[in-house]
Parts: sequence; structure tokens; C-alpha cells
Amino acid sequence: MKAVLVSTPGGIDALDYVDVAEPSCGPDDVVIRAETFGVGVPDTLIRSGKYKWMPPLPANPGNDAAGRIAAVGANVRDIAIGQKVLLSARDLAQRGGCYAELIAAPADAVHLLPENTDLELAVCLANYQVAYALLHEARGKQQPKSVLVIGAAGGVGSALVQLAKLDGMTVIGTVSSEEKAAFARAMGADGIVFYRTEYVVARTRELTQGAGVDLILDHAGGKAFTDLLGALAKWGTLVTYNGFGDLPEKDLVAELRKHMAICPAVRSFSFHIYDHDRDGRRAIMREIIGYLASGAIRPAVAARLKLSEVRQAHALLESGAALGKIVMTA
Repeated sequence: MKAVLVSTPGGIDALDYVDVAEPSCGPDDVVIRAETFGVGVPDTLIRSGKYKWMPPLPANPGNDAAGRIAAVGANVRDIAIGQKVLLSARDLAQRGGCYAELIAAPADAVHLLPENTDLELAVCLANYQVAYALLHEARGKQQPKSVLVIGAAGGVGSALVQLAKLDGMTVIGTVSSEEKAAFARAMGADGIVFYRTEYVVARTRELTQGAGVDLILDHAGGKAFTDLLGALAKWGTLVTYNGFGDLPEKDLVAELRKHMAICPAVRSFSFHIYDHDRDGRRAIMREIIGYLASGAIRPAVAARLKLSEVRQAHALLESGAALGKIVMTA
């Protein structure tokens, strides 16, 4: 069978589409014949060797796959050959392992999918899992009525927009271009800030008639991160997640003190908080699968490529040009 392996971490040339032996099915396992694969930032971090939760080399960098059950172990109950399933490496002992035509996994790691599920959309749900946790857990106890989504046209950003609208929030999104603005509006954004030409804080205040927003979700961080405190409403929360940007230039505590009149909060979030919370992690995914099945969400697929085109898929992701999720098929 075919799989993607990384022997020496690096750029897209480190991705090798190779023949490997088919996996065996242990008594408590299932084997999935994968039909679709999600392409995400953790995949590129494994490929480049920069992932904090790096699997051993040679590594298969894939983290999301969907398909049908091809085999079940002797001890497995309630899962049948032919059933549609989703597999996320978040439910495995280590990250990666999902860029392969056949995948062996513990039976209790897979998520059963309704038969009418579009498998291309199923591999987009990891972004929605993160978005759900950000909106319902990282926000704190207060139910926010408004949210500013930094990078609203990105994979998690567009998921945040859709889920926030499901919760009845007013959503403002930052984008870099008119094309991305149109995409964010199509996802449900009520207001747009062009962060390259507009000052995000001032424009957010303008769009909220001076009130500010209850929640800010920022994946970028960066030198001006603390400036975002100025866009919060009373009791507002600023959440940083992923945080691949530079550290802020200004002292965080000093900046918080400047805004004591609104009692702001700052939280740092990573989905890895659920690594040892199986029930919590899987409960969120069940909720998201239900949203997909009911039509409440419709993930945007930016591009469809073959697994053999994995290098092109990673190049497209890293270009920043994709609007929605990049999906590969077997």
C-alpha cells in the first residue's frame, strides 16, 4: 500500500510517497481504508521536525483521515466492516500516522460517522474541535455576545466564525484581502477589519459603537499582541492559541493595569490540554459531528489533491492562499 513518510525532516521535499507493508489488525484494533486526509499545520510541523509532540522517525505526518472500516479485531464490538469512520491522531498514543491508504488504530480511537457523511468534510472537523473548545471553554464562565476572530479566513478562523454564529454571537473578523473578506462574510462574519491597512483596535471599537468585544481569539500573537486589550469590552477575555508569532513588545502586566477599569483577562490555550482528557475531547468531536450531520456547519474545502500530491498540498498550505481546508484523497 501507499503512505507518506518523512525520514529526514525539512521542506516539502522531505515528504516521500512510498510503498509500505499493510498494517496488521490486533484483537482490539480496526483497520481503516482511508479515502480522505486533512492537511493542517501540525502535519507541516512534523514534516519540518519542529513539532513539540514529534513522533519518532521515519514519521508519517498525517493527523486526520476518514474512510471505511476494512477489518476488525476479535475483541471489537459495535463496529462493522464498511462503516464510515473518522480518525484523529489526537485520539492516538502519538501524533501523526494518518497519511496512509490503510491505517490500523485502536477501536476506541475512531469516531463513527453517519452513512450520509461527506468524508471530505469529515476531515475538516479537527479545526471545528479546536474552535468549539475556544468558544466554550477558553472564554471563561461568561457567555460572550461578541467576538473578534483574528485571521477569520483561516482554517480554524473560519470554523470559529461559523460556530460563533451558531451561538448567536456578533462576529468581527480580521483579514488581509478583499477575497478573504468575502470568504469570511460567506462563513457568517458580521464585520471585517483589514489588518494591513486598518488599526484593529480602533476599527473594532467603531464596528461595536465603542463598546468593544467580549472575546478576542488570536492565533498569531506578535509584538502588538497586548494592543488587543484595547478592543475588549468590560470583563472581556483575550485568548492566544497556537501563538507562532513573536512575543509582545510591551509588558503584559503593565498593559493589563492600563485597562483595569474593564477587568480584562488573558488566557493561553492549546488543544493539548485535552491530551489526557479523553472524555472531554471526544465529547466535543461528537458535538461537531452532530453539527455536520444536521447541516448546521458546512466546512469550506479550499483544494482537493491526491495523497500522491502531498508536496503540493503542503506548499499550498504554507503559501497562506488557501481559503478553507486542504483535503487529499487516496
